Amino acid sequence: MTVSLEFIFEARVSVAPPLVVGDGPNGLRRIVPILGGHCQGPNFTAEVLPGGADWQVVRQDGVLQLEARYTLRMPDGALVQVINRGLRHGPPEVLERIFRGEPVDPSEYYFRTVAEFEAPRGPHEWLNRALFLGEAQRRADQAIVRFHKVG
Repeated sequence: MTVSLEFIFEARVSVAPPLVVGDGPNGLRRIVPILGGHCQGPNFTAEVLPGGADWQVVRQDGVLQLEARYTLRMPDGALVQVINRGLRHGPPEVLERIFRGEPVDPSEYYFRTVAEFEAPRGPHEWLNRALFLGEAQRRADQAIVRFHKVG
C-alpha cells in the first residue's frame, strides 16, 4: 500500500485578531474570526466567505489545537463547507514572534492540518471522498494553507 500527496490548492485566508475567551480546564481558549479569502491551485479556484471562525485552545503543553470551520464559494456558485483541524507548536520565542505579528519562516515551527470538505452533489463532490493534509503558516492578519489530497 502506498500513500501519495497531490497538491490541490493554496488558501489565503484573512483573519481578525483573536478573541480571547480565557483560561479553561483545557487551556487558553481563543476564537479567530475568518474575514474572507481566496483559494487557487492548478485546477481549483474558490472564494473563502466571511463568517467562519477558527476555534483554538492553547494546551498546557504549549501546543495550539485548532478547529476552523468556514465556507468556500466555487466559481459556479456551489457552496462547500470545510472543517480543518490542526496543531501548531514551536520554540516559545518563535511563537511569540508569530503572536506579535512578525514575519516568521514556516520552517521554524510546526503547523499542520487535516481537512474534510462537504460539497453538494455534482462536479465538486470529489472533495467528499478524500482527506486533505495542510501545510500552514500564520501571518499577522492571514493564515495560508497549502492543501494536498491524500491518495
